[in-house]
This record gives sequence, structure tokens and C-alpha cells, in this order.
Amino acid sequence: MKRIAILTRDCAGINAAIRSVVRTASNFNIEVVGFMRGYDGLIDNDIISLNHRSVSGIINKGGTILKTSRSERFYNESGQNEAINNIHQNNIDGLLVIGGNGSLTGAHVLASKYNIPVIGVPATIDNDISGVEFSIGADTAVNVALDALDKIRDTATSLERIFIVEVMGRNCGYIALNVSLAGGCEEVLVPEMDIDYDLMCKEILQGNEKGKVSWIVIVAEGKAKAIDIARIINEKTNLETRVAVLGHIQRGGRPTAVDRLLGAKLGNYAVNVLNQGITDHCVNLKNGEFSTIPLEYAIQPKKIDVENYYKLIKILM
Repeated sequence: MKRIAILTRDCAGINAAIRSVVRTASNFNIEVVGFMRGYDGLIDNDIISLNHRSVSGIINKGGTILKTSRSERFYNESGQNEAINNIHQNNIDGLLVIGGNGSLTGAHVLASKYNIPVIGVPATIDNDISGVEFSIGADTAVNVALDALDKIRDTATSLERIFIVEVMGRNCGYIALNVSLAGGCEEVLVPEMDIDYDLMCKEILQGNEKGKVSWIVIVAEGKAKAIDIARIINEKTNLETRVAVLGHIQRGGRPTAVDRLLGAKLGNYAVNVLNQGITDHCVNLKNGEFSTIPLEYAIQPKKIDVENYYKLIKILM
């Protein structure tokens, strides 16, 4: 391979992966370019050169220097054809897609439908890539949310109130479950699990009668809105309830050491895999061992052991 390209989604640790890709490729005398704003940039041919110097000083930065966007145009065959034309016109021998389920789905389309050599690098705060133990960005997102939760708990305890904290997680409860467990929360609501609201409110009332003056409920955005859960609790318990929506704060921030290391390792491995001629796969690091997973499998819904998470949260509450 003489020339490869990168396109990305955004979360903490992606810049570490970009840096690793560029500097690893230079050892093989492979030129690297980046498409700005994900698949939209690929369709618009919005391309920049990446070299050793251009990726200097980015390892500690959140987000992505290549920017990103959700591309509706790539869902259409006309948009895909534009993307393929730009890949060929720019003499690109292979593509690295760093992102989550949506980005890797696009990568699978390029590889399986158009025979473009593509390797995916898992990077998503939801950690919802099937077969992948840890995705870049997930550790930072959990720690950012946990830091906010610790501050909210101070207020909840001081004011003796119930707080409903809404975290990200449209289809996956990874962040909610881990923040609840690490933050010592009393209840968690996730898309993968049905919740008995009457039982939850009964537990809150029983706790209140025993002198428990504060209560924190974590809710994933894909399960419900925090304001709606607060209304249900208030109506059923008549206890004062407050809401905190963390929102996009979880996508940003300085990447943790875990995400910087993961980005560096997976970026390096992805270049090696692509240079070996492997395509339509996603890289993974599990128990210290590198491997690849077919993109067709990686983009399937990931199953999380929600029941055991939930049991442990309730035992430790």
C-alpha cells in the first residue's frame, strides 16, 4: 500500500488513534490522508494530508481533529458512488474508519459492496460494538459522567432530595450501568430492561421511612427522559425530585489514559492489518491479545449482561 485514508466519528481517544495510524504508516512509507467530517467529507472530497508533524500534540485532546457529521447522503447509492469515485481519484489503497456502529456499518458497505479495502477501529462511548471488549471513548465517557454524578450526589445529600440523572445511551445502557455501579446509585433504567415503576417508587418510600433522605436514579436517554421519570416518582411518592441531564458533556473532555493507550494500540494494529491485505474487519484488543472481527458481526446489536449488573447495583445500594 502506498496511500491510505482515515475518516472518523467523535469521542475521546480518537485523536490518539489518528496519531498512531499516521506514525505507524510512516514506518511503512505509506502516505496518510484524512477526510474531513466523516462520510460527508468522503462524498465532498474534503481531504487533507496527514503527516508526523500534523498529528503532533493531539494525543491529549478530546474529539477529533478531522471533525465529523452524520451523513444522510451516504445512505443513498448516489452518495456512495461519489464516495467511491473520490477514493479512486485520490489513489487511495485502503481506508481506516474510526467510529461506532453507524460508521462501521458504512465501512462494511464500502468493503462488501464496492470491494474497497477497509478496516474499522471501534470508537464509541456506548461500547456497543459486538465482539469488542472495549471501544475507544467509553472509559472517558463513564469517568466524565461519574465526575458529574459525584458532584450531584453532594447536592442530593445536602438538600435531601431525589435526583434523576440522564446519561447518554440511545440503544445501549453501558454508560448508565457502569456509572450507577461505580457511583453507588440506587436505581438504573436502561433500554435493555423493563422497569416496574410501582416497585421502584415503593422502594423509595420504604427507604424514606427508614431515614434514607436522598436517592439517585440513573436513566439512559434511550429508555426515558429524566423529566418524565421525575414526574412519575413525584406523583407516586409526593417526594421532592430534581433532574440533571448530562448530555453531550459525556462525549468530550480529555481522554483518560485507558482511551489514549487503546487508541494508540488499535491504531497501530489497524495499519498493520490493512497493510497485510485484510479487509471488512474490525480490530479488537481483548486480554492483551489483538484480533479482528468481521464487520458484518461487529455491527450487530451487542448483548450486555444487564441482569447481573442490575442485581449487583441493588445488592450494593
